[in-house]
Amino acid sequence: MTEILVIGYGNTLRSDDGAGQRVAELVAEWKLPNVRSLPVHQLTPELAESISQAELVIFVDAYPATSEEGLQVHQLCVPPSPHPPHTQLERGKVWQSQGLNIGHTGDPRSLLALSQFVYKNVPPSWWILIPAVNFEFGENFSSQTSQGITDALAQIQQIFVK
Repeated sequence: MTEILVIGYGNTLRSDDGAGQRVAELVAEWKLPNVRSLPVHQLTPELAESISQAELVIFVDAYPATSEEGLQVHQLCVPPSPHPPHTQLERGKVWQSQGLNIGHTGDPRSLLALSQFVYKNVPPSWWILIPAVNFEFGENFSSQTSQGITDALAQIQQIFVK
């Protein structure tokens, strides 16, 4: 069983939008035991099974930002409390107000909800959003996004040691 799953997603042909995939590729280069890194174009329902088998999941994506905005880090699902009676669903309050979006693409909250619904398990999860300013056709990152990639990698290392 994979202990940690890093899913980086975005379009690598749209400049800064490919930052999530780049982070996943760089994490894979660390060659850490019990860490699986998936660079993907988009989030799809098929990822729910891998998510359900992980002990921790980190999603990484780019978001349209102004020059003043920086890295955003959101905890989507917290570990269960050791004190019963808590249900698994209480861990993931993030989707209580969200619909289950299982179309061609999804967002991390939808995949966590699908993991809970189908596999009866959802791991603690984080969503790291890298600031992006250039979504034109191309494969180069803006300086703001390059810095965001560096910041995201540092944040992932901090999450690993928590």
